[in-house]
Amino acid sequence: MVQPRSVMQSSPPISRTERSIVSTDATLPNFFRVRQKFSRPCVASIDAAVQRAVEHAGLSRTIKTGQSVAITVGSRGIANIAAITKQLVSQVKALGGRPFIVPAMGSHGGGTAQGQLRVLENYGVTSDSMGCEIRSSMDTAVVCQAKEGFPVHFDTHAFAADQVIVVNRIKPHTRFFGSVESGLMKMMLIGLGKHAGAIVYHRVIQNYTFDQIVRSVAREVIARCHIAGGIAILENGYEETADIVGLPPERIETEEPNLLNRVRDLLPRLPFDSAELLILDAIGKNFSGSGMDTNIVGRKHNNRSAIGDERPEIEHIYVRSLSEETEGNAAGIGIAELCHRRVIEQMDPVKTRINCITAGHIAAAMVPVDFPNDRTAIETAMGLSGWGRNEDYPAMWIPNTLHVEEVECSQVLLQKAKDHATLEIIAEPRPLQFDSDSNLVDMF
Repeated sequence: MVQPRSVMQSSPPISRTERSIVSTDATLPNFFRVRQKFSRPCVASIDAAVQRAVEHAGLSRTIKTGQSVAITVGSRGIANIAAITKQLVSQVKALGGRPFIVPAMGSHGGGTAQGQLRVLENYGVTSDSMGCEIRSSMDTAVVCQAKEGFPVHFDTHAFAADQVIVVNRIKPHTRFFGSVESGLMKMMLIGLGKHAGAIVYHRVIQNYTFDQIVRSVAREVIARCHIAGGIAILENGYEETADIVGLPPERIETEEPNLLNRVRDLLPRLPFDSAELLILDAIGKNFSGSGMDTNIVGRKHNNRSAIGDERPEIEHIYVRSLSEETEGNAAGIGIAELCHRRVIEQMDPVKTRINCITAGHIAAAMVPVDFPNDRTAIETAMGLSGWGRNEDYPAMWIPNTLHVEEVECSQVLLQKAKDHATLEIIAEPRPLQFDSDSNLVDMF
């Protein structure tokens, strides 16, 4: 549990309610900055890595001259996704195939074909830059009934192709657990299932398990939808491409769990296991499917707290803004207790609602208490933690959950940082800086 701050013996008793309402000394703790050291495998050449993946996936034996080949591109902020996709397009052309790109992102982009095209454009994936057509549609073909009795949906453009190459990043999911989480098999369900399939699968998962449904649907898709192979992207803790792995279709189900285990060892994390407050400069779909990665903030099991041995334990989360790339989709804002008022102004309620309802995670769309400026929000969060010396208040501040290599930490954590072998103190404790509107001066 989060340890309480030390209490001055001379302090008069005061309730939490009074603390959050009445004015205190308003002295905020000083903050220092640490740099974390994560394992950092990294591909030397994207083009060479894609070429090797194409070879290992056996695409040269599968793709025949003149065949149409659908290549999936999702909505996540995958490092080097434009370069990876462009090289894959070139490789397919070299094999004699006729490549085109299919947006594979469930209900993202507002659940519209044009919205999904805009998502890809934000990542630098356009017809001109890739050198091939992008075919975007929300229409699906029902290819069969899964053994559990529900329909299996598949993007109509991909279903009409002679071959389909499934491309996605392998990483832990933000809500679901199992030997397979977010990756190639999930792309066959949620991504290529589009909005219609995503609705079905997220509902069915409530009756079974994610692991069972993802395997059940993926087997049907591999058997019936001309899957030529998978290109799995692995990233290190610095949002760099650690590896690109090609898998023939018959090896996807058996090999993806091994790739997930490799990624778990590379995952970034917060430097400390507990804090009263975590400040997030921004959340968004480009950082995580849930806006903020619950594997980082410790709320994968529960929206409001860490469960069991889950870490870190964060008492309150404060969100300052939405990313520009998320285009108003504030999915995941409900995981936070506090937010800046600008988040409410940036939020597109329709996009957010569609995404969260489709995902079966309606609490992720719930709006936290909002504040007109950062200082008021931080002071309120401190008041909610009870009575104690403000200099003993444990807090962390990060730009987003995708970038945690450098973290601002309140002064009470300084000695722990000095004792930590993998942390480097790169800025000594100093006061937080606010502008004339009492908003933080960005330090990242």
